[in-house]
Amino acid sequence: MIHLLTIVGARPQIIKAAATSRSILTDLSSDATPFSELVSEDILHTGQHYDSNMSANFFSELNIQPETYNLHVGSATHGQQTAKMITGIEQVLESKHYDGVLLFGDTNSTMAGAIAAGKMGIPVYHVEAGLRSFDMLMPEEQNRIVCDHLSQLLFAPTQTAVNNLRKEGLTDSPALFNHSKQRQVFLTGDVMYDNAIFFSSMAEKKSTILTDLKLAHRPFILSTIHRNANTDDPQRLLSIMQAIIRLSEEGIDIVLPLHPRTTKMLKEQGNILNQLSDLKNIHLLEPLSFFDILMLEKHAALVITDSGGVQKESFFFSTPSVILRRETEWTEIIEAGAGELADADTNLIINAAHSLLNKKVVFPPLFGDSHAAKKIIQHIIDNQ
Repeated sequence: MIHLLTIVGARPQIIKAAATSRSILTDLSSDATPFSELVSEDILHTGQHYDSNMSANFFSELNIQPETYNLHVGSATHGQQTAKMITGIEQVLESKHYDGVLLFGDTNSTMAGAIAAGKMGIPVYHVEAGLRSFDMLMPEEQNRIVCDHLSQLLFAPTQTAVNNLRKEGLTDSPALFNHSKQRQVFLTGDVMYDNAIFFSSMAEKKSTILTDLKLAHRPFILSTIHRNANTDDPQRLLSIMQAIIRLSEEGIDIVLPLHPRTTKMLKEQGNILNQLSDLKNIHLLEPLSFFDILMLEKHAALVITDSGGVQKESFFFSTPSVILRRETEWTEIIEAGAGELADADTNLIINAAHSLLNKKVVFPPLFGDSHAAKKIIQHIIDNQ
């Protein structure tokens, strides 16, 4: 039996972990043996997201087994938070034998898991390997690069991700890991596409968000803003909100679920939050459930976001996106013409929105066959 420790800390990671956990419980291996007879999984939650709307509710909604460990690290500076995580993860890894640590994405939890396991000689398996924004000031870029270089098995969601790893020398590396094993890179497809397909019909039955907002038969824009670069810079945040206000004044509804950080920063920006609240076409909401977000992404005319996950999920549902960043890891979306980079420039955001709302957009199959999680667990089994 292979004993895995899955480490999560932020809401997107919980969603991604749902795909691999589901595969362990329900899929068959290449020789028709149930994965559940070959792999056991414990889940460690670092507590990076500690609000129940941002984290705990997702375990219940997505039918994921409760976490085995919770470090409750909470918020702090990057250094303090990461240090607490490394210490806590190391203690867990010392308390029980694990054959590998499964990590997702690019958060501080991801990097902390890679460092703790790597220092102890425990194999690191990275889901969403090879993503690159090439912006070394981004904490996420730093985290994903450290994790990739410490990982024995790299699971790339797209060919572009594989190409990035090849350019860094990771596809043909002389590096040796536990038991003198070499690093391996696999093109698996995207676990978020697995989830979009699996949970979409469930969301249609369980979510009432469109009815609640009276948007079932009306075009609307979904907007999400959470990255520090946007929320913590008053001018960038104000520019984004000015674009949202001006688009709403054109008569289209805008759904704006607010991340706790975004709400906090808006309250510090004078009357901008009141101005948003007074506009009848803007729907200010608390953080939403995964099913509600899926429904909004699926039925929106357009998404305006700084979230990599929301960009991608919207693409799965053939919804174009305006990206509130200078760059994106998901360059395939831009290359397909299904998204436009607008940074935090009010006019660029508005122009990109108009462009995408008024042209025919094509959404080629870029993210696999919805069986990425099964391939990932099979590769872990095959490489023990």
